[in-house]
Amino acid sequence: MEHLIKLGSSTLCEASGLDNISFGTKLRPVWPGAAMAGPAWPVRCAPGDNLAIHHGLATAPKGSVLVVEGAGVETGYWGEVLTVQAQAAGLAGLVINGCVRDIDAMQARGFPVFALGVSMIGTVKACAPSWGSPMHMLGVDVTPGDMVVADTDGVLILPAVHLEDIVKAGIAREKKEADMMDKLAKGATTLELMGLG
Repeated sequence: MEHLIKLGSSTLCEASGLDNISFGTKLRPVWPGAAMAGPAWPVRCAPGDNLAIHHGLATAPKGSVLVVEGAGVETGYWGEVLTVQAQAAGLAGLVINGCVRDIDAMQARGFPVFALGVSMIGTVKACAPSWGSPMHMLGVDVTPGDMVVADTDGVLILPAVHLEDIVKAGIAREKKEADMMDKLAKGATTLELMGLG
């Protein structure tokens, strides 16, 4: 997964040639420098209810990223307690369309979290719509095993069926840009190198 983190979300997004694979500007890292990559484990919560997260966390394969649909509700679906359990289970991180809390603890523990925001308000535990099943979140289809790549630039869901081709294209793009930046550092212009009129 380190090679995906190194390539980065922007390079992989551009290299994919696919639409509707990014959560855009809505979900941001909750602490500076957070980055992760791993297969998605989708979880759908009832609004303001985190029971599905507890089920999802208990069943998520090691190395996976929980991708949680919290309906954009501004309650603290996740905090330090769940972070400790997630790290013990070997999870790679959390992406949530909802809020989280205990940010300093997540940063201290080095657990990557990308969320809608931060809220100290607690949730109820009454309903668990789904976990480990495909879902649609913020315009993006999320299927178990799709690859999540998240860093300061944003969160990307790469369909598993296209992953190998996307990585190859990403490596080629990275090399092309490195060559271009070398020439720019020596005085060339983007107008010349990109053939812009």
